[in-house]
Amino acid sequence: MAMGPASRRLLKAGPAGKALRSARVPSAVEPDLFADPMPARIEPCLAQLMPSPPVGPDWLFEVKWDGYRLAIHRDAEGVRIITRGGHDWTHRFPAIEAAALALSSESFILDGEAIVADESGHSSFSLLQQDLGGRGGKAIARNAILYAFDLLYIDGHGISRMSLEERRHMLEDLLDGETGAIRLSKEVEGDGAVFLAQACKLGLEGIIAKRRDAPYRSGRGGEWQKIKCIASEMFLIVGYEPSRIARGGLGALLLAAHGNYGLTYVAMSAPVSPRPQQPTLNVGSTASASTSPQ
Repeated sequence: MAMGPASRRLLKAGPAGKALRSARVPSAVEPDLFADPMPARIEPCLAQLMPSPPVGPDWLFEVKWDGYRLAIHRDAEGVRIITRGGHDWTHRFPAIEAAALALSSESFILDGEAIVADESGHSSFSLLQQDLGGRGGKAIARNAILYAFDLLYIDGHGISRMSLEERRHMLEDLLDGETGAIRLSKEVEGDGAVFLAQACKLGLEGIIAKRRDAPYRSGRGGEWQKIKCIASEMFLIVGYEPSRIARGGLGALLLAAHGNYGLTYVAMSAPVSPRPQQPTLNVGSTASASTSPQ
C-alpha cells in the first residue's frame, strides 16, 4: 500500500552539530512520528432515506445489506468489533474476528455490515437475529459474515478525510480476493434507477448511493443515501393535530427524526382516523412511515 511502513519517512538526528536528516524507517519497532493514534470509536456515517436514486457521475452505488452495522478495529492488541451503538461484540462474532487477524495490514478500521444469507444468497435480518439467539439473545453468531464498504484507518494513518473514492481503492487492496468471513461490498457504476429496479426484482432490500468525493462524516449529512424497494423509516411522534372532520378524532401525527443537530421536524403524517374517537397518544413514541420508490 502507498502508505505502508516502507514508504513512510521520519526525522532522525545525526552527530552533534549536524542537521536533522530524513531517513527511511528501518524497523517496525521504532516509533513513527507521523502515525495517527487509532480512535477508540468513530460515530458511523448514516444514510438518509430518499424516494429515488440520485443522478449523475458523482455517485456510486452498492447493495443495501440487511444486517447489523459493525466497525472492525485491529491494532497491536488485537481486534475489537464495535456495534453502531458502541457496544463491544467481539466475542459474538469469532469468525469475523479471526478473519480480521488474518488480513495483511496490522492496523485498520473497517466499516461494514454483518449479515447472514438465506438460501437464495440474500441477506436476512431475521436469520441474523436467530444466529445471535433471537431478540435480546446473547448467542455467538456462527454463520455471520461481514461485507465491508469503507476503510477509515490503515497502517497508523487516519484516512476518513480522504474522498470515498480514495478510501475505496485502499479497501479493495486490503480485501483483494477475500472470500471468508470478511468480504468486499462491491460498488456498482451506472444508472441508479436501473440498479434499484434490478435490486428490487431480485428481492433485495434496496440500494445505497454515496458521493465519490465526500470524506467520511458521522451522522446523516446527505453524502450517503438509501433507497429502499419499499422505503420506510422510523420517526419520533412529537405531537398531533386534532381532526377537522370528526370532533375528538386524531387528524395527523407530527413526526421528527434524529439528525446531526438533534431532533428535526420532518413531516406531518396523513390523516390517521376519520372516525370520532378519543385518541390515546404517548408523545415520544415511535411511528413508521413507508413509501414506494417511483
